[in-house]
Amino acid sequence: MEKLHLVAPCHFGVEAVLKREIQDLGYEIEKVEDGRVTFLADVAAICRANVFLRTAERVLLQVARVRATTFDQLFEEVKALEWEQYIPEDGKFWVKKASSVKSKLFSPSDIQSIVKKAIVERLKSQYDVTWFEESGAEYPIRVFFYKDEALIALDTTGESLHKRGYRKMTSKAPISETLAAALIMLTPWRKDRILVDPFCGCGTFPIEAAMIAAKIAPGMNREFTAETWTNFIDKKLWYEAGDEAFEQMDTDIQVDIQGYDIDEEMVSYARKNAEDAGVDHLIHFQVRDVADLSHNKKYGFLITNPPYGERLEERQALKKLYGILGERYKKLDSWSAFVITSYEDAEKDMGIKATKNRKIYNGMIKTYFYQFMGPKPPKKRN
Repeated sequence: MEKLHLVAPCHFGVEAVLKREIQDLGYEIEKVEDGRVTFLADVAAICRANVFLRTAERVLLQVARVRATTFDQLFEEVKALEWEQYIPEDGKFWVKKASSVKSKLFSPSDIQSIVKKAIVERLKSQYDVTWFEESGAEYPIRVFFYKDEALIALDTTGESLHKRGYRKMTSKAPISETLAAALIMLTPWRKDRILVDPFCGCGTFPIEAAMIAAKIAPGMNREFTAETWTNFIDKKLWYEAGDEAFEQMDTDIQVDIQGYDIDEEMVSYARKNAEDAGVDHLIHFQVRDVADLSHNKKYGFLITNPPYGERLEERQALKKLYGILGERYKKLDSWSAFVITSYEDAEKDMGIKATKNRKIYNGMIKTYFYQFMGPKPPKKRN
């Protein structure tokens, strides 16, 4: 296992951000597909990728990619793989999830059953046993079929990477931490520029921005499934990744990050979440209606996730809401704005033409990330 193939799934539309993150960690990109990036790395990368990647949903260890159009063929292909390299005799293993797109084998439950049986048969022959107690570490497996090719991988992460551990208080429809981080990283915002979210809800955008600014690794304060895989991941590699994360953190920085919401309860949630993330001192939260949005500084950033109006009665109020957002933004001298929404009349009702927009899937909801680019600040003289 010198060079591993690691696969990082992500939200559709943010693959370029994840690719850049992986390269910044020093790893070689092998393939970029819709919703995932595959890269080549060593065993230590399993630890570092889980701790440091802000925009990945999880980190998968690819065991193989196999072609199969019948269940017999799938069984034989999976049985031929060297599962003993990954799963010890006492390992607890199961196919956590299977999916299939444009493939002859399309039943997830049957795929799960066949793959599990094939692994059992392989390990029976390798360990010379007839029964597995499965009393040891957990080795969840995921199978993704696309056009009759199956990606078969071990899930090193466990609970999705968007579960940073800080967001215990949530709003009705919060944006995920991984998507919020990706959207911030799609903008030119840097920590020396003002950032305001006028619909902050439980605080995800401001908190993720503060964590980026302070270089707080998103996986510092959580656990991962592969931490118990001591049969091929040395425990010291996890400690080293944690030490690296701690050493790069800088919470003494000066930033201007603000979050507003009309709902007093949401603002209290946001403050508590920021405190749990260790960035409450870097963010100013305030109860404020978007109609009162203003700022006297120049060259700031609005990054926000306004209501989508998924229910009919909510949609009727959106025209006015987006109209107010547009009017207030026009009064912010030289600012840039970045708005993610599924509301298709957002540009029209804001009364501004976006510089560009990007299609991004927020779960199963097709959304647009509208980018209204303001002027760049003048370069500072030496």
